[in-house]
Amino acid sequence: MILRSDETRDVDVPGSGPMRMHLFRPAVEGRFPGVLLFSEIYQVTAPIRRLAAMIAGLGHVVAVPEVYHEYEPAGTVLNYDPAGTDRGNALKIAKPVAAYDADAAAALTALQQHPACNGRLGTFGVCLGGHLAYRAALDPRVSAAACFYPTDIHSGTLGEGRADDSLARMAELNAHAMFVWGRQDPHVSFAGREVIRARLEEVGASYEWHEMNAQHAFLRDEGPRYDPALFLQAMALTQAFFGRALA
Repeated sequence: MILRSDETRDVDVPGSGPMRMHLFRPAVEGRFPGVLLFSEIYQVTAPIRRLAAMIAGLGHVVAVPEVYHEYEPAGTVLNYDPAGTDRGNALKIAKPVAAYDADAAAALTALQQHPACNGRLGTFGVCLGGHLAYRAALDPRVSAAACFYPTDIHSGTLGEGRADDSLARMAELNAHAMFVWGRQDPHVSFAGREVIRARLEEVGASYEWHEMNAQHAFLRDEGPRYDPALFLQAMALTQAFFGRALA
């Protein structure tokens, strides 16, 4: 499907000013489910743009917010190098969790109001973004959340003070959820994954669970951890999942 990927929209977030969102959508006429895609700590990099284009090509309007908009000028992309990693990790725990939630609420409203969106909403995220996709799905407007190797949920260490309430709030999750993990991911161990899965079972969440022989960031099509075959498998899972949950 041919896409439009040249749109941006600056969304006002109460208390923190404008947040830039990058939009990807089918070029054909029509209205499609909206997917709010959260990036890694590096913001809207070239691999994230290609990932967003892939999901848009499956028949969605995809919005990618700049998660550190309060701290970096609009359009800032952090490099996949030690300096970029250090900056991204520092901002991850400098930003209050309430600010992440406010961003998500504003972004969902803007996406739902986009003329190409049919009103159905899902979320998708990788790494930090996987956690944010889960938290955004606590919003009752969201029907589906695809969370790829989300960090910090098991440890409760997201945001200012490194003390988020994501596990505690899991009983509020009414959206269908899909969790996808790399078994060789050093950021979320087997024990950490079991903490999350036990909590999903405890609250009776509607979820599916996939573990792959992969490292952290195996979807990122740049660098040594990319696994092209697993990328294709992951996109097939995503297409089927959103096809069911956002139909």
